[in-house]
Amino acid sequence: MDDMQYKGTTTIGLVCDKGVVLASERRATMGHFIASKDAKKVYQIDDLVAMTTAGSVGDAQRLVKWMQVESKLYKMRREEPMTVKGTVSLLANILNGNRYYPYFVQLLVGGVDKNGPCVYSVDALGGTIEEKKAVATGSGSPMAYGVLEDRYAENMPIDEGVELAVRALHNAMKRDSASGDGIHVVKITPEEYVEIEDTEIKKLRETLT
Repeated sequence: MDDMQYKGTTTIGLVCDKGVVLASERRATMGHFIASKDAKKVYQIDDLVAMTTAGSVGDAQRLVKWMQVESKLYKMRREEPMTVKGTVSLLANILNGNRYYPYFVQLLVGGVDKNGPCVYSVDALGGTIEEKKAVATGSGSPMAYGVLEDRYAENMPIDEGVELAVRALHNAMKRDSASGDGIHVVKITPEEYVEIEDTEIKKLRETLT
C-alpha cells in the first residue's frame, strides 16, 4: 500500500454558510493502472475537523493518524478542541520539519470551530493558504474549478454546497482518467460531522447525466 500513489486525484473544499463541505472521488492510480476503486481520501481528524489527502498513501495515512492523536491529546489537556487554524499550524510544522525527506502529499483541512467555518490548503513543505471560498486539488482540479467558479456563491447553504461538490467532481471524473469510481462527501456544521450516504450522492449524480 505504501508504494501506491494518488498522483491522479480530485479533492474539493467549500466554505458555506455555517459549515464546510469536503469531498473527493475514490479512484487510486499507479501510472495508468487503476489500483483501487474505493480509496479513502477524506478523513475525520477531530469531532468537527476533516482532512482530504492527495499524494502518497503511506505518507497521508501516517499524517492522518498523527493529527488524530495530537487532536485527542490537546482536547484532554486543554478541555477544549484545537481550532482548525491550530490543527493546520501543527500539520504545517510537521511537514516543514521533514523537508529533507518530505511527505509527498497535498492536503485540504476544513472544519468548524469557535471562529466559524474555514478551509485551508497545505502543501508538502508546510505552506498554508486559507481558502475563503472554494478550492480544488489534484489532476482533475482544472475541470472542477470550471464548475466551482461558475456556481459557487458566498454563504451558500451547506446542502447546496454538497450538491455543488458532487457536480464539480462528477464533471472532473468525466474528463480526468485518474479520477473516478464514486464520490465521498462530508459536511461539517457547528452541530455535527456527517458523511453523505452513497444513495443520496447517486440521486444527485442522476440529475446531472
